[in-house]
Amino acid sequence: MSDNNVEKEAGPPQESSPVVDSQEPEKRKREYKDFGHEEEGPTHAKVDMEKIQLKAEDLYDKEKVDLETIVVDDVFKLLQTDENGLTTEEAQRRLEIFGPNRLEAEEQNPFLQFLSFMWNPLSWVMEAAALVAIALSNGEGRAPDWEDFVGIVLLLFINSAIGFYEERNAGNAVKALMDSLAPKAKVKRDGKWQEIESAELVPGDMISFKIGDIVPADSRLTEAINVSIDQAALTGESLPQSKKTGDQCFSGSTCKQGEAEGVVISTGPNTFFGRAASLVGQDDDTTGHLQKILAQIGSFCLVAIGIFVIAEIFVLYAGFRYRYRRGLDNILVLLIGGIPIAMPTVLSVTLAVGAQQLAKYKAIVTRITAIEELAAVTILCSDKTGTLTTNKLTIDRNTVRTYGPFSAEDVILLAAYASRTENQDAIDQCVVGALGDTARARAGIKLLDFKPFNPVDKRTEITYREEATGKLKRVTKGMTGIIIELCTRNKTEEIENRLEADVEEFAQRGLRALAVAYEEVDGDDPEGEGNGFELIGLLAIFDPPREDTKQTIDDAMALGVKVKMVTGDQLAIAKETGRRLGLGDHMYPAKVLKEGPSPDSKFRSLDDMILDADGFAGVFPEHKYEIVKRLQGLGHLCAMTGDGANDAPALSRANVGIAVEGATDAARGAADIVLTEPGLSTIVHAIRGSRIIFQRMRNYSIYACAVTIRIVVCFAILAFAFKFDFPPFMILIVALLNDGTIMTLSVDRVLPSSTPDSWDLAEIFAYAVAYGIYLTLSTIALVAIAIRTTWFFDAFGVTLTNGATSAAGNHNDPQLHMVVYLQVAIISQALIFITRSHSFFFMERPSFALMFAFGLAQLVSSIIAAYGDWGFTQIHSISGGWIGIVWVWNIVWFLPLDLVKFGMKATIIKYLRERHIKALAKETAEARKVGFGQKVSVRPEELQRFSSIQAARTGATLARHPSRTAQAA
Repeated sequence: MSDNNVEKEAGPPQESSPVVDSQEPEKRKREYKDFGHEEEGPTHAKVDMEKIQLKAEDLYDKEKVDLETIVVDDVFKLLQTDENGLTTEEAQRRLEIFGPNRLEAEEQNPFLQFLSFMWNPLSWVMEAAALVAIALSNGEGRAPDWEDFVGIVLLLFINSAIGFYEERNAGNAVKALMDSLAPKAKVKRDGKWQEIESAELVPGDMISFKIGDIVPADSRLTEAINVSIDQAALTGESLPQSKKTGDQCFSGSTCKQGEAEGVVISTGPNTFFGRAASLVGQDDDTTGHLQKILAQIGSFCLVAIGIFVIAEIFVLYAGFRYRYRRGLDNILVLLIGGIPIAMPTVLSVTLAVGAQQLAKYKAIVTRITAIEELAAVTILCSDKTGTLTTNKLTIDRNTVRTYGPFSAEDVILLAAYASRTENQDAIDQCVVGALGDTARARAGIKLLDFKPFNPVDKRTEITYREEATGKLKRVTKGMTGIIIELCTRNKTEEIENRLEADVEEFAQRGLRALAVAYEEVDGDDPEGEGNGFELIGLLAIFDPPREDTKQTIDDAMALGVKVKMVTGDQLAIAKETGRRLGLGDHMYPAKVLKEGPSPDSKFRSLDDMILDADGFAGVFPEHKYEIVKRLQGLGHLCAMTGDGANDAPALSRANVGIAVEGATDAARGAADIVLTEPGLSTIVHAIRGSRIIFQRMRNYSIYACAVTIRIVVCFAILAFAFKFDFPPFMILIVALLNDGTIMTLSVDRVLPSSTPDSWDLAEIFAYAVAYGIYLTLSTIALVAIAIRTTWFFDAFGVTLTNGATSAAGNHNDPQLHMVVYLQVAIISQALIFITRSHSFFFMERPSFALMFAFGLAQLVSSIIAAYGDWGFTQIHSISGGWIGIVWVWNIVWFLPLDLVKFGMKATIIKYLRERHIKALAKETAEARKVGFGQKVSVRPEELQRFSSIQAARTGATLARHPSRTAQAA
């Protein structure tokens, strides 16, 4: 009995057919005989076959010949082979022409990959600072600045090592696709069958495979014995497909029943599977979203640093006539303190910790930056089979139709009698499974005869003895047209009309119909004639949604994420699934992606249609890829879920690819997030979790930019106003303590937003400038009072070096340097409590880790201030009085910071958001006017590169003729 029974017994659903409006007899014939499908016949080469050479350029040129559809005799002629296969020498020659039957993956040099992490704006400034410290800080009898050099290089290598480690562990989608190819193949070489590595197969080889085998290469069948092929991972079809002689089998599909022989027509990258692999990682935009943001933040810092470095060069050297080394030390302060040295490291740790948190929800992150992009996702494109649905056929009890004296439960029980209980296929499993207790399928009866499904009869039949009464009875189930023709008892016009209406309703809803009939047998001969079959029921079979899918979709929509179904299954099935899940039924066939909306459509362009659609049906890999690509071209960040190899290209192209539980290696390799638990509920957790992580990164970004402004502006002004030469090493200490504390933001307690997040850098920079200038004022005021007045000395009895009661005579007093260090270190770290909160800082409780790290850093800073007396830098320990003054000073300046935040929100931030909304509305209006159609274009040759006529034609055939073998038989 074939695994494809659901199509051969039940018949495929159809939305409409031209035959519907024709004459009545034809209509009934259409409904009862597989809905009037017409099968496409074989074709011939489009040019003289003598002109076609045995090379890839000719054989796979669809303008010349289509190996997938031409008659098998022409295939043998073109491939210059026969049913005895190739010789070993010829196979070796072809291996050199066509290459191995595997997907080649480019190996990246690990050392160069590591060095690549040091090539970005942030690293450039770090490297420049290190170069200044070790190479330019020579002269005037002083040694190079080894301390700063070692500290900067250490931070640089830590950052690169983390990034390198994460990327090396992310996996390679193409390698996963390659590894999922069949490793062994049975091939006829030199007239004898032998087993070889599948990588050694070439076009023209004769291969054979049987139940359980993976098809090793695209082939045309030359012999097929009751063959059923599961190609769901490639085409999205939820059921195995029956194959006959002359049909094509895809590489990577699985033989579910029977055995076959065939001739190889394409291998490696030329196979349907290989073309899907070629799409993985094929992206014009090779720069990640987070990398772009980091580059822009780095550019902001570079500009700020550059402006004040240039200013210092002119003022200190041209104006103040500083010596070379003295001016260079001031510039080094800006370079070291201005750049957020550890920003990539902090963000990487934040993402890594977030990935660990997502793992608790059974979501494995393979590309760590995908977490940040998931927070900004606005559209979720989901595959249907195995993702939104269970990929397990089920009897829809609510739609069982009865026509005789039996109830719906009786019909299901009798249908289970007519099913196998062992070695079950898809139909038998779902029918018997509908009983709940599978033992009931044989309880109370004695099996006398069973006829399994075959392509000729298109039905199953059981003859049994009912133990309670001793009577012989017979039940058959199968394709509607066959079963109704068998029925002779109680077959009325009314019954036929009802059956026709029910089958049509099922077809329109995407449900597959399975008819059940029953008769009693006189006597004790199981082969004896019965009293005539009577139609007793019609079962509706479908692939049901997962239990949590509807709630997951509702939750996603509540988070501002639009969900679109993108499936390889038929349109009617997609619409029915969409209705059951609340997605809607505005779904379109894949052909619209090539043809565009019809002239009388309400849509001005294909992009409008894609935005409005609830989903697409009958799609192939290139269609899914193109849908994601167009949505991205319209400004959306897309997530794509899937489980099959056919989803891998779109998973790779999407901003966030999500492979669901049970996904193929190809899908897992292409995905950014892999779910290890059934269903999509984990995605909602992942979205919420990613938005929490995003908030942490945003908070840190504001903080880091603010510190940049605070350092470069503050110390430049101090140098200009007071000729204040702060030691570069102490700025490095400030940076180390700050970044060590800020690492704990990765576990900070924040609330996720209810809408997709996005990096509004104008807001971030505006906040940063405001906070930076405010903190600059706090330091300048402290130094000005210490230098211009004696208030601190008079009021609190403190002194500076050698008991000095004023800094007027020595603006670069070592103890004054230490006072400034402590003030900058404390209030700069305290700024994080302002940037992490939306209201007053004390209204949003931070995590224990952040509070502990902050307290520890302040303790270390105070200890350094109290006991630090290092000879290699110009500092000296200060008294407890100075430490108390600095703490009180910082507290007084810290409290109004919330008012600065509220003032910014009410003025500049409000203006920026209103301007952004207006610009977005204008851009959308203009896009609607021109249709966006020219923004993302698809050239026919581009589609042909990775799909070929085969994909389009085979996809259409699978959509329109799922029961080809049944009809042909």
